[in-house]
Amino acid sequence: MGFFKDGKLIDVEGDPRSAVNEGRLCPKGSSTYALNENPYRKVKPMYRAPGSDHWEEVSLDWMLNTVAKRIWDTRNKGFVEKDPTTGITVNNCANIGFIGGSANDNEECYLFRKLFTGGLGILPVENSARYCHSTTVAALSPTFGFGACTNPPRDLLNSDCILIMGSNMAEAHPCAFYWPMQAKKKGAVTIHVDPRYTRTSAACDHHVHIRPETDIAFLSAIIRYILEKDLWFKEYVLAYTNASTIINPKFNFDQNTGLFNGWDPTTRSYSKEPNSWDYEYEINPDGSRGAPKTDPTLQDPHCVFQLLKKQVEKYTPEASANICGCRPCDIIKVAELLARNSGPDRTSAFCYATGFTQHSAGSQIIRTCAILQTLLGNIGRPGGGILALRGHSNVQGATDIPTLFADLPNYIPLPKVAEGNATLKDYLANGHGFSGARNKSDGMWKLETERGSWASLPNYMVSLLKAWYGDYAVKENEYGYQWLPKLGGNESLTVTIERAKKGEVDGLLVFGQNIAVTNPNTGWGRAAIRNLKWLVVCDLFENETASVWYADPNGPKPSEVQTEVFYLPTNSCLEKDGSVNNTERLMQWHDRIKAAPGECRSDAWWTYQLGKRLKALAESSGLPRDEGLRSLTWSYDVPQGKQNEMGLPPIEGDCDLDAVAFEMNGFDTATGRPVQGSSELKSDGTTACGCRLLAGFINEAGENLTKRRDGGTVDHEIDLTYRFAWPTNSRILYNRCSAAPDGHPWSERKKLVWWDEHEQKWVGYDKPQFDATKPPSYRPAPDARGGAALDGTAAFGAHSDGKAWLFVPYGIKEGPFPVFYESVESPYTNTLWSTSRVPDVTIIDDPMNPVTEPGDPAYPTVMTTYHMVEHWMSGSMTRTIPWLVGLQPRSFIEISPELAESIGVTTGNYVSVKSPRNEIQVRALVTPRLRIGVIEGRQASIAGRFVCSGYKGIVCDPITNDLSPADMAGDGLIPSSKSFVVKIDTPDMSKIEKFNEFPVEYPKGMSEPIPETPWAAQPEERN
Repeated sequence: MGFFKDGKLIDVEGDPRSAVNEGRLCPKGSSTYALNENPYRKVKPMYRAPGSDHWEEVSLDWMLNTVAKRIWDTRNKGFVEKDPTTGITVNNCANIGFIGGSANDNEECYLFRKLFTGGLGILPVENSARYCHSTTVAALSPTFGFGACTNPPRDLLNSDCILIMGSNMAEAHPCAFYWPMQAKKKGAVTIHVDPRYTRTSAACDHHVHIRPETDIAFLSAIIRYILEKDLWFKEYVLAYTNASTIINPKFNFDQNTGLFNGWDPTTRSYSKEPNSWDYEYEINPDGSRGAPKTDPTLQDPHCVFQLLKKQVEKYTPEASANICGCRPCDIIKVAELLARNSGPDRTSAFCYATGFTQHSAGSQIIRTCAILQTLLGNIGRPGGGILALRGHSNVQGATDIPTLFADLPNYIPLPKVAEGNATLKDYLANGHGFSGARNKSDGMWKLETERGSWASLPNYMVSLLKAWYGDYAVKENEYGYQWLPKLGGNESLTVTIERAKKGEVDGLLVFGQNIAVTNPNTGWGRAAIRNLKWLVVCDLFENETASVWYADPNGPKPSEVQTEVFYLPTNSCLEKDGSVNNTERLMQWHDRIKAAPGECRSDAWWTYQLGKRLKALAESSGLPRDEGLRSLTWSYDVPQGKQNEMGLPPIEGDCDLDAVAFEMNGFDTATGRPVQGSSELKSDGTTACGCRLLAGFINEAGENLTKRRDGGTVDHEIDLTYRFAWPTNSRILYNRCSAAPDGHPWSERKKLVWWDEHEQKWVGYDKPQFDATKPPSYRPAPDARGGAALDGTAAFGAHSDGKAWLFVPYGIKEGPFPVFYESVESPYTNTLWSTSRVPDVTIIDDPMNPVTEPGDPAYPTVMTTYHMVEHWMSGSMTRTIPWLVGLQPRSFIEISPELAESIGVTTGNYVSVKSPRNEIQVRALVTPRLRIGVIEGRQASIAGRFVCSGYKGIVCDPITNDLSPADMAGDGLIPSSKSFVVKIDTPDMSKIEKFNEFPVEYPKGMSEPIPETPWAAQPEERN
């Protein structure tokens, strides 16, 4: 909430009406005023010519016209119409990259994806979610159906036990951390498992130290213990998981190598025996697949339950403790606490963040967590779930839309360069499962076209094409399907940077992201950026990415950098309209309440105006390949007379975000009526919908429900009238599991939704995330399709069997079960099997990116990274706020007392931190917080440093990610920035980097007293 006096912004505070945080703010949120009224903001468009040593201020029109021309000319150079091998129409371009941020609003992300993918055919379209929660989607989606947080943080008040692992929740998510602390007051047990002893650890009942990226070993030992001691929730597991399903007898896991059957060492992928992980099926009279074969007794050696028991048999508490650096009793204690607090009458919750995701095994770490929570019966129930804690204001929305290369909005797969996607008919016939299938010709993945929600892909896809191409999308031209680019391979952000360094990418647009600090091996990354022909940066500040041509202390002279740089000054969240999706999938609208300074414009404004100019260039070209851009619907002018709530004058050329939101929600193309859910979408062109999962946030009366700020009564920690959550306003995903198969609650204490026999529908505190009229007794007819093909107990409707997948037969590259491997770099070798590191990880092959083998004694310390409560992501915003810099003025590296003693340093001394890639000199903080136990017979050594440092700001320090490796996990394609190796030694003082720090300045408003306000009520700096 912004507070104004005489038209001036004087303060920003939380909204006490919010059911999410009740008005609480973290230090960053509390500093929003200083972010907006900030003397370091650049407020004019700026241009830097090749080889120049200075910026030039330019006009808005010059900037727009010039950037549009660069995009157009570069696209013309790199555009491919036909695949040279197959002859398939591909209409794509990969010599331009776009990178968005996760603080961009939903509507902005939608415009990015629509213009750059749907209009221009650019393949490398990415955002910062690639480097934070891409492995979450890669893990949770094939396990449950959606790649999102299952329960709201507020629901933790219903928990009996809360395990926080892979997260320093108290400092990284302080507002959300309020809820577990309140739950603790109500009697909930709180546990923190983490390499560091942090404020989260101090606030919890129990803490366990483990080595970074050993989470699979720790959690697999708990799974083994729970299965061995018979502590799992049997009725739940039998009803809602594939535990009883029989798997192809060819499936096998080699206990010596640590590899599943089908591994091809040449391609380094599971490309052999592609159907050997499939279910066994009953066969219908016509030869088609019937129901999956099952063994309800769970005794068949090929059923998932028995395969899982065999999979975890090596993870004894002793073996896992030796890997993790904890004690066997620590593992048993956590297992017992979770088991005692799970079942019909009790639930445990699991909270994680980037401590899980940013690893080469990130997706399988999360999969292990998901298996554990499912065995305990904690999914879809109040006080349970898996809380994938997002940090950015809209990282969930940016993933949902998404600005990620392989998907169209809301996880519709981008067509592939393959015969099975050559035409719209082929694409729809093969369905959603085609993209994740190992065998592209046949397999159980094809059942997605018949059973479950993905059978509606024709409705989703055609409605998206109608939203993008309007009246030009007709049946006769496949609704414009051929205008979409087809994907031939990995176009993720790391690959784009690799290709830029090789000279294969000419131009890059960076909107709301600071890749010079956040990318892996950022020294390598900055060299790649300087190899571009042109670079566009749209940001609040001239960050490290925008200034990479002159400010990098390890970079070349400006005269040696031939990259053109365009700086577009943008608006803060207070200076624009739009919506964001938070951690719990809650869509929240914010209004433009203040005018932006200078010539700052929103990311939506810049994108809309660039789109207009690019469409004009397409109109003049007349070429068939530009037909998609010519056909793109792009009419979002603000209607004359539209009033701003604060009475602010309209911005010339602005984009009407309400119109964009309406298109995202979807509508009937004949009547204009807003659709009320994805179930209303059609495949005949009579509906248009940009974001099928979000459908329904605009009600039939035209009211945008994301703008509902007052809400109603919180009941069982749920308020269905506050804002809107996808899908269809359900707050807890998979909530069919909150009732037993017969529809009755598991217990009175844990009831959420249940079947009302009298009303013949599902009722409760949450909105059912399934057909509320389908009775528990429903059994599908043999010819039923879609959701109707799933019975009345199906809780996971995206899967063709309606079950949660303990065993994932397809859709995940790393294997159907999680396996512990050492990190890409580790001081240790694998003690469980002969394969040491994750077998399908991709390591960038570049002289600037050397990577050691596991067990290299030259680098004895494991390095991990994290954030501080006072600083935010790359630090480009927080290092320009004096309040926050005063709270945390310098970066440091945390090392143990034993390590400090061995090299003769104390707190405050400089140390040398050397990885195989780089070396930095930083001050040490000597602390027992990172002390862990013995691993493989020797004392383990770990160190930690936050990642918010850089060479622009009031304070500057060496960039932490200069040390990390550039690699990509097989699933999620995330780099392993949370666990790599270093050697820490006495410093080389001649290598200490020199920075040009900003002089400290405060906003003028902070020193001016607020009129007619008592002295005692004057904010800090004003009295």
